Amino acid sequence: MKSFGIILLLAVFIAIAWSRVDPTAAPKHYNYRDASKQLRRVYYGELQETLYCGCRYDDKKNVDFSSCNFKPRENPKRKSFKRAERIEWEHMVTAHNMGQHLPCWRDGGRKNCSANDTTFKIMEGDMHNLYPAIGEVNGDRNNFMYSQWTNDPEPMYGGCKTIVDFKLKKAQPREEARGIIARASLYMEKTYGVNLSKQDRKLFEAWDKMYPVTDKECERDRRIFKVQGDHNPFVYEKCEK
Repeated sequence: MKSFGIILLLAVFIAIAWSRVDPTAAPKHYNYRDASKQLRRVYYGELQETLYCGCRYDDKKNVDFSSCNFKPRENPKRKSFKRAERIEWEHMVTAHNMGQHLPCWRDGGRKNCSANDTTFKIMEGDMHNLYPAIGEVNGDRNNFMYSQWTNDPEPMYGGCKTIVDFKLKKAQPREEARGIIARASLYMEKTYGVNLSKQDRKLFEAWDKMYPVTDKECERDRRIFKVQGDHNPFVYEKCEK
């Protein structure tokens, strides 16, 4: 019994050690798993807010539904409801869109690319393309492309203005997220050559102009620079003006 207690204590100690993030680590790009841990150095304080619904969350990633009048779409009795209660790191340019043209994707999908393709690993963990989102909304968005089709969205998640069309496989983000999404998408195209259709590029260029860079977005870019070592030029250049 005593030896079991020692083993348990050791396991807890190891888990804590692995969960620590060194705030003095030299800036560099991380794979997705490690980037997910490092992102706490970016999203703290005023930036602890979800992309699609603007909900606040605490250091343990507990979402405050009352901060944004969020109402889960799922029935609380279903197992999938738990996803509505947690924060996930959303790829604005999806992993599918990043990897589908790579040989590694054809040979084994995202799992194979994450394990064996250096370029994909960097893309997948690039913090300029990662943003906190409520798990349920992240899951509903799936691999759907962004779009804009109505100025009067019918609520799907209470007071949240983001909507998803499952039949047409597209997602319309709330207005406050559109500029962020646009500049992240243009960055991924410029940096990694991720394919954007003419229609998507036109939409993102329009959103970039319609929804200017905010002080929070500038602060996010500065924090990412400290952790990852580079800026998103579509954000940084506007912040420096």
